[in-house]
Amino acid sequence: MCNLYPLKFNPILMDKFWGGSKLSKRLRKQSTSENLGESWEISTVPENVSVVANGTLKGTDLQYLLNEYKSDLIGLKNFERFDTKFPLLIKFIDAKKDLSIQLHPDDELAKKRHNSFGKTEMWYVMQADEDSNLIIGFNRDMDKKTYLKHLANKTLTEILNFDKVNEGDSYFIEAGRVHAIGGGVLLAEIQQTSDVTYRVYDWDRADADGKERELHNDIAIDAFKFDLKNNFRIDYSKNPNVSNKMVQCPFFTTNYLPVDGTVERQNTYDSFIIYICVKGKVKVDSRQYSETISEGETILMPSCIKDFTLISTNAKLLEVYI
Repeated sequence: MCNLYPLKFNPILMDKFWGGSKLSKRLRKQSTSENLGESWEISTVPENVSVVANGTLKGTDLQYLLNEYKSDLIGLKNFERFDTKFPLLIKFIDAKKDLSIQLHPDDELAKKRHNSFGKTEMWYVMQADEDSNLIIGFNRDMDKKTYLKHLANKTLTEILNFDKVNEGDSYFIEAGRVHAIGGGVLLAEIQQTSDVTYRVYDWDRADADGKERELHNDIAIDAFKFDLKNNFRIDYSKNPNVSNKMVQCPFFTTNYLPVDGTVERQNTYDSFIIYICVKGKVKVDSRQYSETISEGETILMPSCIKDFTLISTNAKLLEVYI
């Protein structure tokens, strides 16, 4: 007997000096800040654990649910793999200004240095101002010696790959790949549960006191994977009312699911399912409980809910599970 239901969480809002107002004005996050950079939708990062916003479990946090419901929440194979650690972090990010050039360690290095998961991630662009860019990878074959030479000569941007982006563009960023979100981009981010970032260049910016942010080049160099292929652009189909495969990796699977009408779903994954609404509005009906999510909202379907219905007129969802 499944005592769980479709779970919504209160967003955890974070001001960033590079943030803007799209999260509040477009995605209706409750903030008056003009520097709102991130909305963490589902998180168990220490000090930033998501709290349930709906139903009988309202006010309880995700870590409590993991401890209490275990495999009913995340699936048996995930519970055997992760125990009561939730493996994913879901965010919306608004970059009014360019973020720093950065990368993240993989599981092995992150475990050794930070007792953390590594960070492989993906981005889905929800909106982009004209001529906005993302930086992903290098624009040529790269090795450690060449990279360090450009870093020392302050010519790093000459070897980085800049991609002009539009709504619907999507990217897969493996741990060890250099990247940055450019100013003017609003996106959804799916990542491993990790808050470890190695910043390698910050555009020579300084704060009001003339102080620059810390760089991590001494430890970042060990995290680079210079032999990664340039397969970061995600090509995906957009067939309505079916799951269109975007990313399938050891850390998560993400599908693109446009909903127009009524779609019967069956959870055959032995996993939780996360739905991120990137356009429109959709009703999620699990028979005992119904909930609605709109653009900029996220819902967690516990593993024990095996049958449910999605109802909408032209909503666009990202469907995520492990």
